[in-house]
Formats: sequence, structure tokens, C-alpha cells
Amino acid sequence: MKTVKNSLSLFVLLPVFFLISCSHNNKSSGTETSRLQIALTDSPFPNAKEVWVDVRQIEILQNGNDQPLILDGAHPGLYNLLAFTNGKDTLLADATIPAGTISQIRLVLGDNNYIVTTDGQQLALKTPSGQESGLKVQIHQDVAGGILYRLVLDFDAGKSIVKAGNSGNYLLKPVLRILSLKPSGGNIQGVVVPDSVHTAIFAISGGDTIASTFTNGIDGKYLIKDVPEGNYSLSFVPTDTTFLPATSSAAVTLGQVTIVDTVHLHQ
Repeated sequence: MKTVKNSLSLFVLLPVFFLISCSHNNKSSGTETSRLQIALTDSPFPNAKEVWVDVRQIEILQNGNDQPLILDGAHPGLYNLLAFTNGKDTLLADATIPAGTISQIRLVLGDNNYIVTTDGQQLALKTPSGQESGLKVQIHQDVAGGILYRLVLDFDAGKSIVKAGNSGNYLLKPVLRILSLKPSGGNIQGVVVPDSVHTAIFAISGGDTIASTFTNGIDGKYLIKDVPEGNYSLSFVPTDTTFLPATSSAAVTLGQVTIVDTVHLHQ
């Protein structure tokens, strides 16, 4: 198992999108895929210097299925919860999932959980339950195909660690809650003809290029991924200089796909 003992791993969004044609800013069908990133954060806990949890696996229940989907792109390991306070978080999973409805998230723990007290003692945390079926958080969230969603999961150390009477032992009774689950941006999609002309597309806001891509070289389609919400001017620059550049525009809405009218290049 990979052991994670660093103070912080910030999000680097790595959007990958899979889209179908649509006539306007429509949500996609359940046959498509979405991208889900899950982050872990915590609240301050003054009674310990460190709180380490052994994360083995992350699962979701989706679309009415009883069998959990084990998330790909997960990062199992030991995580110090107290490294992720005051707005900090760390990436637990970056997964491709079917579009549809997420009903539950499960965090499966191992047995290597412990705290380091303020006087430097390392004390094991016994978990009464949770390793087998996972720590469950109920949720009802629709996720659209082709969109990247960012979920922040709060593992509340202050409420999760319970002293077992006068024994000096501590129990881990995890308290989890979802702080947010929302799309990270919107997408811009369209077609350039002739489709044989390889063309660069730039999304520009206030004179700055925010994102760019190329047509796919097959049927002239392009996709600009995870663009912040706002209005953009689009610049189309063909690699074949016998064709003239072209322009268009796009209004991007959070969590939606903006379809741009087909751009026709002229010589």
C-alpha cells in the first residue's frame, strides 16, 4: 500500500470528457460517462497532534444498483486528517463513472488507524465497524455525461474519535459528511468544415486565452474542456494557411455543454 505522509496534495484538475451531439445546453443521457474527483478535508482537532486513517478503497452506489462501483484512479494510503484543515484538502480519487444518479459514497478503511497525542504518544484507533462494508454517506446527486464533478468529503476527527471510558483506549467511530458536490466548469463543443483541415481553436476572455484544443482530424469535431463559466470569443486558426482564420462566440454555463454553430472555413 502506498503511504501518504505529506502535509497537503492540492487538486490539479485533469478533465477528461466524453460527449455526444446535442442541440443546445442539454444534459446527457445515462449511457455516457462523467468524471468524479473526491477530496478529503477535516476540521481542527486540538486533542491530538496527528490523526491517521488507513483508506483502502472508495466506492459509490449509483443508478439504483445494489452492487457498489469501486472507483478507479483512487489513492489508498495513510492520511493525516489534521493536515487537511482550514480549507486544505487532498485528492482521494479521480474516477470515470457512468452518468446518472449517485445515491451513496463508501469509504473503506483498513486497520492501521492511530492518533499521536499532544505529548507524543502513538495510540491505536479501534474501529468497531466500517472496514468490511465501508463508511457510508447518503447522497442523491445527478451527474451529467461529459462533466467533471468535484466532491469534498469532511472526515470530522473531533466527532470521530471517542475515548473508551477509563481504559485509555480510543475508538474510531467515523463521522463523514459531504461539504460540496458540484461541476467544476462547462464544455464547448462544435464542428469545423472542411473536416479535412486540422484547425486550432482558442477560447478567449478579456484578451487572454483561457483554453484551447484542435479538431480531431476525422470529422472536424472539437471539444474544449472544463472552461470556467462566462462569455468567450472563439478563434479558429487552420494549420493549412490557404484557409482563412474564423471567429465565433460561446456562453459557458457551469455543468453544461455549449454547442457552437458549425464554423465554415474559406480560402
